[in-house]
Amino acid sequence: MKIVKFILSLLFGLMFMNAGLDKFFHYTPMPKLTDAQIKVFAAFNEIGWLMPLVGTVEVIGGLLFIFPKTRALGAIIILPVMVGIVLHNVCKDQSQMGIIISVVLFLVNLWMIVDNKEKYKALVS
Repeated sequence: MKIVKFILSLLFGLMFMNAGLDKFFHYTPMPKLTDAQIKVFAAFNEIGWLMPLVGTVEVIGGLLFIFPKTRALGAIIILPVMVGIVLHNVCKDQSQMGIIISVVLFLVNLWMIVDNKEKYKALVS
């Protein structure tokens, strides 16, 4: 089980680091966007600091998520971004593959949060 957790954490972390770095360097081609997605991305671009902030959170959270010692912190840092990704895919994108991938990543994130619940007790007590 430790190997499965490490592999999932490594893939999760690398995916988020890749997504975060892409927000700065734009090396992945954009797929064809729907009209609703064009409006959403136009609004995101109107707020100049939002995408660099999300990219930074993704890179830092993804890096922390890879290492077992910092995985609990990475999981909490990534959680708000992950919720936004799931909501975007369910409400705006609605492609079956996008929804499946985002829900699977969300479940991996939740699994790591539940797995590290002892580390969070000091925050909520």
